[in-house]
Amino acid sequence: MRAATAPTLLPEWAPQAGVLLTWPHGDSDWGVRLEAIQADYIALATAIADQEPLVIACRDIAHRDEIRNRLLNTGLPAELLYLHVVLSDDTWVRDYGPLAVGTAGSVELTTFAFNAWGGKYPHALDAEFTTRLHASGAFGDVPMRRDPLVVEGGALESDGLGTLLTTADCLDLASRNPGLGRDEIEAHLGSALGLRRVIWLECEPLPGDDTDGHIDTLARFCDPRTIAHVTCADSGDPRHAALVGLEQQLRALRRPDGAPYQLVPLPLPAPQFAVDGRHLPATHANFLIINGAVLCPCYGDPTDTIAMQRLADAFPGREVVGVPARALVEENGSLHCATMQLPAGLDLTG
Repeated sequence: MRAATAPTLLPEWAPQAGVLLTWPHGDSDWGVRLEAIQADYIALATAIADQEPLVIACRDIAHRDEIRNRLLNTGLPAELLYLHVVLSDDTWVRDYGPLAVGTAGSVELTTFAFNAWGGKYPHALDAEFTTRLHASGAFGDVPMRRDPLVVEGGALESDGLGTLLTTADCLDLASRNPGLGRDEIEAHLGSALGLRRVIWLECEPLPGDDTDGHIDTLARFCDPRTIAHVTCADSGDPRHAALVGLEQQLRALRRPDGAPYQLVPLPLPAPQFAVDGRHLPATHANFLIINGAVLCPCYGDPTDTIAMQRLADAFPGREVVGVPARALVEENGSLHCATMQLPAGLDLTG
């Protein structure tokens, strides 16, 4: 890995211009439960708009008008809404949306190649989504570069100082980047994102997780010294052993100055299942950091309250807001998966 340079991949707690969403519609996978997921998206949009603007990708003009009317009817101010018609295959904009690389004084966007978590689902529209949104003027005149490496945003956790957390199976699987070894991927990410080091964690995905174990389901930076991570206290739970192993790896990690990280345990919710019996990957690690707040996914489980309190302790300068995510997790994602923060410096007015 090459020496540190600026700019670098901005951390989620860097100042934001807004948050990007791709809104569900009836012809997507959400069709059979559209009203339930609309309610979760409205709750998410309202929580974000308490702090900053929303950029929303819509299917077509009729969809755009419907979304605007729904949100205005909740009392959300029109000046916080920036709606764009951009086609997509799926709503998980975290994984195909723009990544911000920059410094305190300047920023540019990067869009990596996207192949739907190793070719699991249709993705032709998602693969071009960010390029089309950028071309529409949604981000003003901030430059954007395309990178051929297959990378999903949910697979990357930046401390803002050149350290990246990721999980091995999300970047160096043959279904993502065939022919590239870990060293080559590290070198590429170092050059593209201004990284000093990449930390590869080994952990089985949570049951039901079709991303092969995105880091944003397991362990998250709260600041350059602190990592929140998922735990499971029940030794009889099939998820227990993998999460114990994850905690052991995190305890062995050292910051660049040689000090250990402060760890914040987030209890895993009790097993949750879809109507068809699928195990759902409910996790409080899929929180979203925005200006002035942290949005914590809630599943109607007693761990919701515990996770919110621990996140409040980890983010003393931010309000922690619980946002319902039970409908979201029916399609194997949660709050972080459904959002992409946009850095300060973007002109959302175009």
